[in-house]
Amino acid sequence: MKLKNVILFILIAMMATSCMMYKGYYDMGLQEVERPENAEEQYGESKIVTLEEDGKSKISYEDELIKIVWLPLSTQFSFNLKNKTDHSIKIIWDEAVYVDENGSSGRVMHSGVKYTDRNNPQPPTIVVKNANIDDIIVPTDNIYYVSGQYGGWQTKPLLPNKANTEEELNTLTQSYIDKKVQVVLPIEIEDTVNEYIFKFKVDDFKKL
Repeated sequence: MKLKNVILFILIAMMATSCMMYKGYYDMGLQEVERPENAEEQYGESKIVTLEEDGKSKISYEDELIKIVWLPLSTQFSFNLKNKTDHSIKIIWDEAVYVDENGSSGRVMHSGVKYTDRNNPQPPTIVVKNANIDDIIVPTDNIYYVSGQYGGWQTKPLLPNKANTEEELNTLTQSYIDKKVQVVLPIEIEDTVNEYIFKFKVDDFKKL
């Protein structure tokens, strides 16, 4: 191999190494769900169940009014919501909130909302009786725009999940174990807004 080719090979290897990132994902569990006062009298008993589907951990919450299955992902919360009542219900998006691990709260956006409209009023989502919807929740504070040829809209992870070295990744991610985040989801049923507060806890971090 010629010297020029050797030098080129070394440079490419060095660039590849410098660009290498170690990353992974957090396992979150649903610790509890806070409902309005006298909720048990109005909505019956509730239950939380962890499910394993296609190698992914999902968390199901259910009472007599709704059933919601959560899938926490790196940048968003994906969910399926079933309306168990005989009335249409509404998700009031302009009152929905994400509370991060530091206790800071901010508005959210969901599927179908353009990034440029993320801070504008969002109409409620209507779920008719005995029907269900699939949607996502993304904190609007985590969305930003990068200019330039390779820029565009980007979404920060809910929690830092990558580093330059494996040691840095371990140190970084372990500091988030047992941290808590919350999703406040106001649901209107028969003209009454019921504020559900879903409290998630970081149980573990797994490397990819």
